[in-house]
Amino acid sequence: MCLTGLRAVLHNVVAPLVVLVMLLFLNSATADRTVVIEHWTSQALGRRGIPFGWTGETFGRRAEFDFVIEQEADQRILHLRSRNEHSTIVKDITGTVSLKETPILQWTWKVTMLPKGGDLRRKETTDIAAQLYVVWPRVPKFLGARIIGYVWDGAAPPGAIVPSQKTGTITFIVIQSGSENLGTWVTERRNVYEDYERIFHEPPDQPRAITLSIDSNDTHSEAESFIGPVMFRAP
Repeated sequence: MCLTGLRAVLHNVVAPLVVLVMLLFLNSATADRTVVIEHWTSQALGRRGIPFGWTGETFGRRAEFDFVIEQEADQRILHLRSRNEHSTIVKDITGTVSLKETPILQWTWKVTMLPKGGDLRRKETTDIAAQLYVVWPRVPKFLGARIIGYVWDGAAPPGAIVPSQKTGTITFIVIQSGSENLGTWVTERRNVYEDYERIFHEPPDQPRAITLSIDSNDTHSEAESFIGPVMFRAP
């Protein structure tokens, strides 16, 4: 075989292999892409109150921020308690997450005490032990934000999509309910892109904030929960 023919054969064999390797690499890189919002490992163990990098919100209500960074097994976690109050912390994620590339919100959580009589379907009992919100502020501000809250409610069934009885900006998606998994760590995964389209009937912009909350002020009771790592991932 002449040199020219050999080159042609090598080209026909090698070129497709190079393309295949590149495609496999790109698919692997996309599949493995993760945007960590919080893993708590940069927080000082035993730190109390509002974690570093987060901002506390009171919304004009009493907020104790009874939070502490703890270690459980091989992971760092945030321990949240509420006694007849409402505590909320916010982390700015502007420019961090592309929902087209990493639409899967993944987090771990555990609830050990539900607010007595809590039921988000009634305005007077909207107390929830574990709440994770994705926030889209809107411009101009008078249009109001769009917020999806993934929650562990005391009574509403898992899978329920419930507009907030207190504000038009929040739509709840019930992930866990009641005491079935009480005291157990659970890992959750939600496609935020699809949830947004389902609720608002249009594709989402990029989210601007993540919010964690616990409250027991409506039922004048107590609640306790734990939040582990929070991240966005590729499908």
